[in-house]
Amino acid sequence: MERRRFKQTETLSQRLTKEVERLRQEMRTLPPGRRRELLLRKVRQDETAIQIEAWIGSPGLRAPT
Repeated sequence: MERRRFKQTETLSQRLTKEVERLRQEMRTLPPGRRRELLLRKVRQDETAIQIEAWIGSPGLRAPT
C-alpha cells in the first residue's frame, strides 16, 4: 500500500502557532470547566512543541531553559 504524502505549505511552528491562537479564541467562549481545561492543556502542549522545534532547529543545540 502506498503512503499518501502531503507537501506542507507552512512550517510546523506556523501551524502550531495558528492552532494555539484558534484554541485560545475557543477557550474565551467557554465557561470554566473540563472542556476549557482540556483546551488549555493542548495550548500548553503546542507551545512546548514550538519551543522544542525552535531548539532543535537552532545552531549549536543549547540545553533548554
